[in-house]
Amino acid sequence: MGFGTILLEKSEHIATLTLNRPDARNAIDLVMREEIVAALDEMEAEESTRVLIITGAREHFCAGGDVKTMQAKRHTAAEGRARVQLLNRMVLRLVSFAKPTLAMVDGYAVGAGFNLALGCDLIVASDRARFGQVFSKIGLVPDGGGTYFLPRLVGPAKAKELIFTADLIDAEEALRLGLVNRVVPAGDLRQATLGLARRIAEGPPKALALAKHLLNRSATLDLAGALDLEAFAQSLTITSEDHQEGLRAFFEKRPPKFEGR
Repeated sequence: MGFGTILLEKSEHIATLTLNRPDARNAIDLVMREEIVAALDEMEAEESTRVLIITGAREHFCAGGDVKTMQAKRHTAAEGRARVQLLNRMVLRLVSFAKPTLAMVDGYAVGAGFNLALGCDLIVASDRARFGQVFSKIGLVPDGGGTYFLPRLVGPAKAKELIFTADLIDAEEALRLGLVNRVVPAGDLRQATLGLARRIAEGPPKALALAKHLLNRSATLDLAGALDLEAFAQSLTITSEDHQEGLRAFFEKRPPKFEGR
């Protein structure tokens, strides 16, 4: 299907979803929220897609919600709730997406744009990336999952500091806090992200999808529950063709070629 606010490209086993509103620093308007959900549905159904990269057009990742649409009209409480519920649907769809996701972040990732990146499995940032929970600057509370993702990554006290002050942090500070996985020079960002995506795409697709599900569920399980879920998932992977290929490759001392079966 065609999209107006995003671009969708596929090469081999890697898909790239580009937020494509560069004149608005790729702010997430209402249409984009719906189109991201539709694109995720499309890519999850395609067996050839094993890894998804999310990035922004030109020099910024995402400036969050579209403030111009907020200024154009004073919203009622019901309208405000409806806007965020549409964003919630997008975030839930992203986190539940069955394949590994990487955020490729250059420039600003602020507000809901920061939280969109945090909703991905991994973040590769350029050395000029800037992150911030800037909601309080316009009298709003965090949305897009900020109150969920942040305290789990940096602890409640640091999360409160980032939200209360609305400070911007640079990529190195984000790395130190454990918010991003890698920081690379801006000129190397695309190749570094693609290189990591290719490594992941070479893995066993079904096993990685199950591992992602286990990790996502772990925050709400006790140890016994996590162990039970691991046993169930392992019962599925141990009977797979990919497991047999992994064993053959191990003993033949060669890289495995996983087919997702």
